[in-house]
Amino acid sequence: MEVINLCEHDSLVSQYMLELRDKNIQTDRLRFRTNVKRLGQIMAYEISKRLQFADRDTVTPLEVAHTRTIADQVVLGTIFRAGLPLHEGLLSYFDNAENAFISAYREYVDGSDEFVIRTEYLASPSIGGKTLVIADPMLATGCSMEVAIQGFLQKGTPKHIHIAVVIATDQAIEYVKNHLPEGVDATIWAGDVDHVLNAHSYIVPGLGDAGDLLYGEK
Repeated sequence: MEVINLCEHDSLVSQYMLELRDKNIQTDRLRFRTNVKRLGQIMAYEISKRLQFADRDTVTPLEVAHTRTIADQVVLGTIFRAGLPLHEGLLSYFDNAENAFISAYREYVDGSDEFVIRTEYLASPSIGGKTLVIADPMLATGCSMEVAIQGFLQKGTPKHIHIAVVIATDQAIEYVKNHLPEGVDATIWAGDVDHVLNAHSYIVPGLGDAGDLLYGEK
């Protein structure tokens, strides 16, 4: 499984990640959502380089132009609720993508730090043989992503899975790698990768609760 950390090389991603992490700047909820959407757009562009393209002749007002078009069918799969701005950014570039949605959330056990992942909703087209892009801002433990992948795979086996996240942890990357179903290949695209997961399973330094920062406290 390949992992691409977009902050390994200086670009606009570095600036957006600074603003997303800064506890003072992130109080501007609109700016926070906009920066997450921007990361989705950047990731869509980078992911597009991995897709298959086909030749296509296009008639211009003057002549026939030999062009290229995306041959893969893309399905954008998003984990509610925090994944929506990333989804919006991806969709603004993949105009003809199909869309899928799944709910996945932590349910803590008896007030402890232990939790299980619950899902209550799945809406998805067939993904068999298609390119699936899954958006979720925080890849902390990898458990929610595992459940989401299992849910989407009920609709078929994709050609490839691209996982688009704002921040991932080393632990989650390893977990997802070890829990991918047989025959499924994936690439993780992260705005950045952090190396610490605390006792509450929160990413450190991270940026806080992405869902709350995007939409307000639950």
